Amino acid sequence: MHTRTLGTLTTSALGLGCMGMTHAYTATVDEPASLATLARAVELGVTLFDTAEVYGPFTNEELVGKGLKPYRDKVLIATKFGFTIGDKAKAARPSGTDSRPENVRAVAEASLKRLGVEVIDLFYQHRVDPDVPIEETVGAMADLVAAGKVRALGLSEASAETLRRAHATHPIAAIQSEYSLWTRDPEENGVLDTCRELGIGFVPFSPLGRGALTGALKNLDGLSDTDFRRGLPRFQADNFDANLALISMLEQMAANKGVTAGQLALAWVLAQGDFIVPIPGTTKIANLEKNVAAADISLSPAELQELGDLLSPAKVKGERYPESMAKMANR
Repeated sequence: MHTRTLGTLTTSALGLGCMGMTHAYTATVDEPASLATLARAVELGVTLFDTAEVYGPFTNEELVGKGLKPYRDKVLIATKFGFTIGDKAKAARPSGTDSRPENVRAVAEASLKRLGVEVIDLFYQHRVDPDVPIEETVGAMADLVAAGKVRALGLSEASAETLRRAHATHPIAAIQSEYSLWTRDPEENGVLDTCRELGIGFVPFSPLGRGALTGALKNLDGLSDTDFRRGLPRFQADNFDANLALISMLEQMAANKGVTAGQLALAWVLAQGDFIVPIPGTTKIANLEKNVAAADISLSPAELQELGDLLSPAKVKGERYPESMAKMANR
């Protein structure tokens, strides 16, 4: 596996997003399958694993910690704080943001215990809290670095301006935002340019369009009633049907190159800069192996242009988030 850098961290060119193992896409948790996928990822050279307090909530960190315990010296574990979560433990759901310094410290301590580690390699603010200056939040995060409990700091779905303010308070290793062939917000809002300028890594989540860009999702019938995607505009019936037509052209282009649609989509993201480390998620070893193989695919300038035009944002139907969730991004 090729390597890239996120600030001071050296990581595999592709990471593994672990959210779907316990959260958002599935009504049931297959722990043995998830543990096997984590182990296989390490075998394949994946070193960056992404989780969060809110996934579950809490259960994802426990699962990731359990699965990676035998390989702790070989991997980087990234987790996140920043949502308000109720007191009903595993039945709780986020109800807002909370990036007060006292919550930053409390979540870090709880995450360390759930993960079963002595230090968090990359600690992200999951969403910017409009009620807490970013300097206060990052200041508290920096204290965790000084205390040896966190190695590097990150933000998620933050604006370019917020990223600059955060980086001026303490070096930011990475920002995590949605980015893929059909989601180009970081190109348009200045975040990618800011990362290039300041030497900050960029970690795209959902680089496969929440599974749509693999071509495997031909209809919505197979999604569970609780599947997160059912509430996303791009997956609403009329929008989804229109987007399928674009994805079918992606599949054809991939077939002509002898790869899968998902591999082609990942190769495009990887080609956008050597500071970019996408974290496609999966619970299946077969999909993991396909994703990892995408790191070896080379695309010509003409192919990159063709792909970019094929799924340009102007052609995609539906916003990536409903309004309530969109308000929490790019603050």
